[in-house]
Amino acid sequence: MFPQGDLLVMMQEGGWVLWALGAFSVVCLAVALERVWVLRRERTPMARLVQALRGTLGSVSRPAVALTAVERVGGASARVVLAGLERYSLTSEEIEAVMERRARKELRRLTRGLGLLSSTAVTAPLLGFLGTVTGMIASFGALGDYGTSNPSLVAQGIEEALLTTAAGLAVAVPVHLVHGLLASRVDRMAHEMEDLGHLLLDLRRMPNS
Repeated sequence: MFPQGDLLVMMQEGGWVLWALGAFSVVCLAVALERVWVLRRERTPMARLVQALRGTLGSVSRPAVALTAVERVGGASARVVLAGLERYSLTSEEIEAVMERRARKELRRLTRGLGLLSSTAVTAPLLGFLGTVTGMIASFGALGDYGTSNPSLVAQGIEEALLTTAAGLAVAVPVHLVHGLLASRVDRMAHEMEDLGHLLLDLRRMPNS
């Protein structure tokens, strides 16, 4: 990485676009770390949860015991199952509707912040391109005012253009990758919620339940 002094000089040479990209990168890093922590905390051990459901509802229907067992497992998917168990006396269609509402609520919470990452991945290259344009405008302006007598001013504009282009891509690429990984994890959790909902309803329909 750049020494601190060189980094500050580079930020100044890149102009306001580079400062904006730097702010975006800091915010996205904070959001990404927070989302990683949340998704890790909300992960449900599927094997334990399935075992708890089959052990309490598979042979003899014991929804009260299942509630306690599922609460011990914890996680976002477990809370969807809990919503169904709390309405276990209703019809299957009503239980399914309750779990769907809870799943939507959980998924809204899990995807919070991902929109910012997605927007940044799209916006950062555009900001870099804007810096390219402003840098080239500055270069041609200096060339028009001073001709070739002051090449350093022309070089400054070109340097700004190249720095902002590179910075825009340097921010966009990792943010896009992180967003994809986090979105994929949320998608897996959504499928887990769906599978657990079907399992609960199947166990409820069993004759010995």
